[in-house]
Amino acid sequence: MLAARPYRDRFRRALGVRQGQRLVVLNSTWNPEGFFGDGGGQDVLPSLLPRLTAELPADDYRLAAVLHPNIWHGHGPGQIRAWLDRARRSGLTLIDPDLGWRQALLAADLVIGDFGAVTYYAAALDVPVLLAAADQDRLDPDAPLATFVRNAPRLDPHAPLRPQVESTHHTHSPHPADFVTSAPGASAPLLRKHFYALLDLPEPTTPALLEPLPLPPYDPPHRTAPLHVLTRVQGTDITLQRSTVQPYDADGDAHLAVHEDTRNPGDLESADLIVRDGAPDDPRLGSPVAWTAEVLRRHAHCSAAAYVSGPDTCTLRTRSHGLFELSAGPDADLDPAAYASALYAWLTSHKTPAPDDRPTTLTVHAAQGPHSVTVSRPPRTADADSPGSSGAGWPPG
Repeated sequence: MLAARPYRDRFRRALGVRQGQRLVVLNSTWNPEGFFGDGGGQDVLPSLLPRLTAELPADDYRLAAVLHPNIWHGHGPGQIRAWLDRARRSGLTLIDPDLGWRQALLAADLVIGDFGAVTYYAAALDVPVLLAAADQDRLDPDAPLATFVRNAPRLDPHAPLRPQVESTHHTHSPHPADFVTSAPGASAPLLRKHFYALLDLPEPTTPALLEPLPLPPYDPPHRTAPLHVLTRVQGTDITLQRSTVQPYDADGDAHLAVHEDTRNPGDLESADLIVRDGAPDDPRLGSPVAWTAEVLRRHAHCSAAAYVSGPDTCTLRTRSHGLFELSAGPDADLDPAAYASALYAWLTSHKTPAPDDRPTTLTVHAAQGPHSVTVSRPPRTADADSPGSSGAGWPPG
């Protein structure tokens, strides 16, 4: 892990962590009193995950979970995925417990964990840590690890979660790594020397080196749970927040964005905006132009449809204003579905379209920064004119 620290940004991109997002990694050891326990009083992870996905805005936070291999083996992958299904549909990624956990730690901005070794490694790597389960009776009170557990900040699962997460990030102070090892970076030569002594064999003269951490496969979040979108429009600036639950103290205009693969088909009938992602030439879906037209024909109460065709592009069709193509500027790095929501909110706030087709640039404020998006009309085609385009001009006045 120490050798791989220079590749942190690559590991973050592999998990689909975007600019301005914070990666929160949840970790549980294999123990009844652990974060993912046996259903007793300490078993907080299954109930905590839906709250985290609800209280942490989707564009500001990325969630991943590292569960001990024995949790997977003891309950079975199907059962684990079923237990965590709601959180997974809200954007949680389950990290490979054998091959991906170290890269996830290096990529993390915060680890919420228990008294397992992964939490200690995170602290030793200077990653902020919140303890959600800490059974100190299992630790030698004189051990350095026990001192760490006593002093580490605690997560209160009954209190609002976002303030605790943000406070830990801002008040973090480094933990000395000597509670994990007295010889950082020297484990390979020390262990090899010890093993060869036990075998009563001469130690090789070549350096003791470890395999480098592999770059994990690209695994961005796949959110299919409906998202409540709050927006505030001022000129061409749109402030946006997307969450699986609409906050009680919400300020701004709201619309509901629903992925076409949502678990509950009834969600599609109440959606203001229906989205999906895929290759622009997927033969199963047709082109983005054709798919957006099909969606609006099928769902009479839906106002708009957006097809995300790449990491920074999407196509939006609205009933009132027709078809638009969105492309992110060089400073932008949001989920393109967020751009579609921003444009939908902007169009909704402007009632009279202008008579020309000039491109315009919107600035979307989310994930700790502004993101510029160019909005333009596509070349006119037969299916670009239906439904709902009716020759409406651009930009809205």
